[in-house]
Amino acid sequence: MLKLAIIGRPNVGKSTLFNRLAGRKLAIVDDQPGVTRDRRDLDIQFGDFEVRLMDTAGLEDAADGSLQARMRQGTERAVAEADVAFFMIDARSGLTSQDRNLAEILRQSPTPVIVVANKTEGRGEEGAYEAYELGLGDPVAISAEHGEGMADLYQALVETVEKHGIDPDKDEEEEPEFKPLRVAIVGRPNAGKSTLINKLLEEDRLLTGPEAGITRDSIEVDWVWNDGERDWPVALWDTAGMRKKAKVQDKLEKLSVGDTLRAVRFSEVTVLVIDATTPFEKQDLQIADFIEKEGRAAVVVVNKWDLVEDTDRAAKELRLDALRAFPQFGGVRVVFLSGLTGRHIDKLMPAIVDAYRDWNAKVKTSEFNNWLEGVIAHHPPPAVAGRRIKMRYGSQIKTRPPTFVIKCQRANEVPETYRRYLVNSIRESFDLEGTPVRVFLRAGDNPYADKAKRKH
Repeated sequence: MLKLAIIGRPNVGKSTLFNRLAGRKLAIVDDQPGVTRDRRDLDIQFGDFEVRLMDTAGLEDAADGSLQARMRQGTERAVAEADVAFFMIDARSGLTSQDRNLAEILRQSPTPVIVVANKTEGRGEEGAYEAYELGLGDPVAISAEHGEGMADLYQALVETVEKHGIDPDKDEEEEPEFKPLRVAIVGRPNAGKSTLINKLLEEDRLLTGPEAGITRDSIEVDWVWNDGERDWPVALWDTAGMRKKAKVQDKLEKLSVGDTLRAVRFSEVTVLVIDATTPFEKQDLQIADFIEKEGRAAVVVVNKWDLVEDTDRAAKELRLDALRAFPQFGGVRVVFLSGLTGRHIDKLMPAIVDAYRDWNAKVKTSEFNNWLEGVIAHHPPPAVAGRRIKMRYGSQIKTRPPTFVIKCQRANEVPETYRRYLVNSIRESFDLEGTPVRVFLRAGDNPYADKAKRKH
């Protein structure tokens, strides 16, 4: 697979080109410079090439230790990993001193570079000729926004691969035996989501720091976890922190939150990361409600556990708080860890896998109806207007999450409290933790009883 990095100073259209080559809008795009902060990877087909496309943060001069400097380090790692780099400039505004400084750095890099002059629609084509001054070969004039010049860009890539003897099929990975388990990491800003993923990966893959709201895009990172018996391919989604809706005014933050919600919908298990120093705030509960509404399995991570002093007492209290705060998930699994130090991080993936298995649980119809008989005998449905409600039979109609239908008389008159009783009893009887459980009551008679009547 050919590794291709898109680089350049901020706001030259890197994410727009990424979306164009991807064929869909994945990276957040805005006129404001510096929108992209974390590297985003995506496997695509570009002509005859299978390509791992890397969208990177804008390269700019910055003081050591600053957010921009950390963004730059991530981009430099992407260039070092890449087989080819697309160096983008803004043809409409022309070359800047920053472009020239970056070109000087790229000339010293062993990675082959293709200069891409973007925004050449209209009057921008003249600015493309300036790119010859960079000494990096013939520029390719494109308009990423309008899809112009993509054939020329592909031809330039073909020529570069042939010229430098790059093997586009090297390190070709075998298809995994299992599909990747899709896991979204969500939570409030600065809860430690990116730090947690970096510790799992054992590398500084994602941008982190004390500043809240660093992550903007939802970034997918492929990973393999071994449970001692087999490898589990995992697609980890790092997401932007979600604040209270009333506080989300900035356009970029709205786009970031929308990207996070899509990641939850895409996921199979969602990990809700909570700050141990300020646990179970209102926003945590609202995020949990959204996870349940989308029908995803859930695991709660209480992060920054290294900052808690009396851990035994705190763990007992927080487990009880989790039961009260997240009744929609029953006994949701709670993992206490430190994404910074790695303390107890080995407990996270087993909890995720267990939640995933419960999410996919199947209950035999005979077992379900035996349960239903026992439930009705122990606590029958309440009479409504002096008339009893008879529940006849039921079955599971789907998984992901477990969903059941119960046939009964006057289904729309069953009180909500009794519906919740049925859901809680299903959880307890069939050991379904950390997953939504759906129960639908439908009017209908027992078909087996009808068959018996017809025989007589």
